[in-house]
Amino acid sequence: MSLKKGIEAEGKVVRREFPDKGIIEIADEESKVVVKGTLPGQMVRYRVLKKRNGNYEAYVEEITKRSPLENEAAVCKNCGVCGGCDYQTVPYEEQLKLKEAQIKPMILKACEKCTDELPVYEGIKSAPHRWETRNKMEFAFGDSYKGGPLSLGLHKKEHFYDILYTDDCKIVHSDVDKVLAAVFEVCKTSGLSFYNKMMHRGYLRHLLVRRAESTGEILVAFETSSDFIKADEVEAMKTDSLKEFLESDAAFYDKEKLRTPEETAFLDAIKEAVLGLSLEGKITGLLHLVNDRQSDMVAAEKTEVMYGREYINEKLLGLSFKITTFSFFQTNTAGAEVLYSVVRDYVGNQKDKVVYDLYSGTGTIGQIIASVAKKVIGIEIIPEAVDAANENAAVNNLDNVHFIAGDVFEKLDSIEEKPDFIILDPPRDGVSPKALEKVLSYGVDNIIYVACKPTSLARDLPVFYENGYKAEKFMLVDMFPNTHHVETVVLLSQRKPDDVIEVELELDELDVTSAESKATYAEIKDFVLKEHGLKVSNLYISQVKRKCGIEVGENYNLPKSEDSRQPQCPEEKEKAIKGALEHFGMI
Repeated sequence: MSLKKGIEAEGKVVRREFPDKGIIEIADEESKVVVKGTLPGQMVRYRVLKKRNGNYEAYVEEITKRSPLENEAAVCKNCGVCGGCDYQTVPYEEQLKLKEAQIKPMILKACEKCTDELPVYEGIKSAPHRWETRNKMEFAFGDSYKGGPLSLGLHKKEHFYDILYTDDCKIVHSDVDKVLAAVFEVCKTSGLSFYNKMMHRGYLRHLLVRRAESTGEILVAFETSSDFIKADEVEAMKTDSLKEFLESDAAFYDKEKLRTPEETAFLDAIKEAVLGLSLEGKITGLLHLVNDRQSDMVAAEKTEVMYGREYINEKLLGLSFKITTFSFFQTNTAGAEVLYSVVRDYVGNQKDKVVYDLYSGTGTIGQIIASVAKKVIGIEIIPEAVDAANENAAVNNLDNVHFIAGDVFEKLDSIEEKPDFIILDPPRDGVSPKALEKVLSYGVDNIIYVACKPTSLARDLPVFYENGYKAEKFMLVDMFPNTHHVETVVLLSQRKPDDVIEVELELDELDVTSAESKATYAEIKDFVLKEHGLKVSNLYISQVKRKCGIEVGENYNLPKSEDSRQPQCPEEKEKAIKGALEHFGMI
């Protein structure tokens, strides 16, 4: 069977690969068809888009037969169109099995590239609740289809522009749906334009809602540009060619202009509609964000508090947290308690040790483990989140926790206290190579990696191995029921020489050279630690000695067999060891 771009065909999805790739096998061909957002066992009619890396990528035209896994009715009217809850017709226990079947082999395969000693898989923990799990939602303004009426909600599946009205979303509390509906009603009757991404003109941009699970406090952030303009005016601009318009004076507007009475009246109507709602929770803050940046992300060049305050309070594992508009906080509060309990168990007792909490957000992990650490130092790039983290630490009476604002790569060098233990909870793209290099240079005994995107973790695991670490154990935590997403927690430890080789003590080892007798392994280790802040093993020292022509003993620290795997000394540590050998007059 030969497939070409644009051709229609039908096939059965035989399996699903992370993150949402359904695989259809083709008879008499090694190539496969990849269709997103499908489930194993579904029959689909698809249209081929292109061929890349030997496989076809296709778009699903229609699901002609349901999967045997789908034996539950959809609970959301937008199921299949929204694309968010692509597992919602699958029983929850089967959802967990699907996630395990994709993530567990991925992590083990990444480890197999490095060693035969694989980590212990400790299973998957389920979320405490299946529905109403999210404590934060970002909704976008746009047209429901090209040239269609105004809408407020989420992007349609496989559509960049079309916005689906989501006033009955099941993964948020009903209070959030009510806020969305109230704001949309005011906007719909106002005649105002949404922000056109092509023309960079328009007013309405996003609606952000955060709701604390434990306190019921709700923060609403209504985002617009400073371009208060009616929809029909934007339409009139489209009569000229886009290029001519963008080159004209009409394409630009004064961002510093004073608010007009019409805009004031509109914002007052938004305020009245939101504060007039009958909710289970309570509105504690209503903000107007002004954002004229061209990127399609929620941001604020100017913030006005229309009502209340700029944050909500949440409780997690007995601690209090202040969450602001742009603070990173796990979107599933009850699930976060499960996740952070796993992290705390993996940390163990570090009472006499300094722990780095990198990519710390509002400091949740750092504060939760403060009771089992000597000191916790966190780094987070968003200043607003760092301010909240330090305030939270004060509220929770934690005097051994401190958070620093800045990029992890840039800030690590400025901290004088070196870590004994490191926790990494990076964004979806994982740890940057430069930051990872610095993290590994500390040579701490243990590192915990919390990954919301397992492919980033799988990419980084071989790097850890090359630098003397191995994955001891890992666990999955389901924070996102009804979707393909899942969190992965891995405990990594320094591989000691005894972890990978057998050492034989021979009589010829007693016949040391005069150079070797000038400093013991312990003295070399101590020198490297004091001068360079690095921990080195006997194995690394013996490897460097051999490179420098120093006799170490015929069998000392050599692998017993030719195919034994043995970690090699990193370049930075090799330089430090050579410096020690020079210091002791051995080279």
